[in-house]
Amino acid sequence: MLAFLKNKWISRLFGVSAASLAFAGASFASEGHGFNWVSKVPVLAGLPNHVVMGTLVALLLVVTTSIARSQLSRAMQSSDGGIIPERKLTYRNFFELTSEALYGLTESILGEEEAPKYFHVVGCLFLYIFVSNLMGLIPGMLPPTDDLNVTLALGLFVFIYYNALGFKEHGLGYLKHFMGPVVLLAPLIFVIELVSHLVRPMSLALRLRGNIMGDHLVLSIFHELVPQLVPVIFYGIGLFVCFIQAFVFCLLTMVYISLSTSHDH
Repeated sequence: MLAFLKNKWISRLFGVSAASLAFAGASFASEGHGFNWVSKVPVLAGLPNHVVMGTLVALLLVVTTSIARSQLSRAMQSSDGGIIPERKLTYRNFFELTSEALYGLTESILGEEEAPKYFHVVGCLFLYIFVSNLMGLIPGMLPPTDDLNVTLALGLFVFIYYNALGFKEHGLGYLKHFMGPVVLLAPLIFVIELVSHLVRPMSLALRLRGNIMGDHLVLSIFHELVPQLVPVIFYGIGLFVCFIQAFVFCLLTMVYISLSTSHDH
């Protein structure tokens, strides 16, 4: 009875049956999410999609940030010293707004003294992940972050980075963070803490990859089945997911950095 009501509700809402949705999902999963522009370029067809798209995102960020930097330099040499923002949205304005919001978040978590040290890493991670996620909203494009190779590489980078900061800040005393305050329980706490740290890269990778892959798959399915009006709703949801996943990844990164460099243990 519940299955019948569910199928009837889906049919009325989207004009297709639940079986059609399931078949479309299976076909998209087996075909690698359908059409892909990268496969149509002879030079790039033999390369893995995540490598091509990841490189494209990196080049796009290098070009746009270089333009923003040149615009900022010209503005600082003007009569107002760049204090007055431009009337229209430019690369400079966009990156200033993004950087200001990210820096405020970094400062609230890491503190006023520590935020300048680590903001460049957090900012780069956010922009790279966010733009990579957005690639999945362009028809015929696959986001590099729906591949485990990319997300696991990002997770491993964060893992190595915050642990390196811990050893740099505390030396071998950083290992005390893994042992807890009670000496008798130190061996047990050390094993628990070690396992919890080792799974962090995989948890970061799977969370990011799973959400982006699922969002792109849902958007692709409904775009194929109901190409008019309905996909607009999922584009809005997809944009929100792209932002949230980049935000959560960077938020956890800042938390890990704060815990590894803290002197409260």
